[in-house]
Amino acid sequence: MPGRDAARAARYGRAVEASTRERLPTAHAALRVGLVLFVVAWIFGPYALRSAVPIWLPFLLALGLELQFFFGPRRSTSASSTRDRLPQAIDRERYGYAEGADDLLLVRRGGEELWIPYAGESAEEVETLVEEAQRRAEEEADAPPRTPVQAPARPTRQLLVGLVVLAALATAAWVVDSRRGWSGVDDATRARATARFSAEASRIAGHPVTIRCDDAGTHVGAVQHADGVAIVGGRLAYLTPERCYDLYRLAEKDQVSFSQTGRAVAVLAHESWHLRGERDEGTTECYALQSGVELGRRLGLSEGTARQMMRQQLVENRLRTAATQEYVLSPECRDGGDLDLRPGVSDFP
Repeated sequence: MPGRDAARAARYGRAVEASTRERLPTAHAALRVGLVLFVVAWIFGPYALRSAVPIWLPFLLALGLELQFFFGPRRSTSASSTRDRLPQAIDRERYGYAEGADDLLLVRRGGEELWIPYAGESAEEVETLVEEAQRRAEEEADAPPRTPVQAPARPTRQLLVGLVVLAALATAAWVVDSRRGWSGVDDATRARATARFSAEASRIAGHPVTIRCDDAGTHVGAVQHADGVAIVGGRLAYLTPERCYDLYRLAEKDQVSFSQTGRAVAVLAHESWHLRGERDEGTTECYALQSGVELGRRLGLSEGTARQMMRQQLVENRLRTAATQEYVLSPECRDGGDLDLRPGVSDFP
């Protein structure tokens, strides 16, 4: 029967396609592989990546996706329960039809419902298929009952596996990060570096001051949304460990990450002007970008590179939003303006 042969061939093709899809990587696997690759790149990759992307961000996103994968199937199952009756999994398994419910024909015979694969067969061919289905149903009814096997709770198991993977990767990142960056610098070197920062800040402030790196994060950082803080007119300022590490890499290692290094120099100069007594943030920032050229040169940059960095900081300042309005530079922060520290020199800042 050509119609039946075509139907069987179509069913076989769909079964092969379904089997292939099952062997392809799932969204869960792709997520975890991607997270592993990112963590490896974050740990062993360029310093600019670690400076630009906080390590908790990809873990937060991955956790959100794991929860979405966990709760998503349950919502889908709940929604599908309200749909019209379709061939169930047991029907497809019984009649050798993996998927493609629209190609099954529901036949009621003797109080029993039978799903019959249909691919344009004639009435006689359909009747033959019904008889075969009835025979298989009778054989299954005479066979001893099979002990039902409870399917494992895949969503819960996948969620637990995902959480274990996230915890393992987070622990590895934390252990490695604790031995890198500012926290990975030995105490003697950190003391020498902060003494250098303090000496440079004292030159700008006009009196002896102390620069400390806020290792505990109690004064500056993510919570305070600042890279540094200083007592106006005082003798003490705090910088974030990230900025201290940028300055340390410049002064001790002669290593430069252009944007990050420029920002660190500008922050040190900014807090130094606060220690000098300047209170207004916009004015302080303008003075800091001008002093940052000489400060960067003393820390190891060429004058041209230091000036280019401060000009980049000047442009970035003017692109900031109203959220940091108090730091926005005055129109007088320009060559020949009221805030120009060297009005007779054309280079600005």
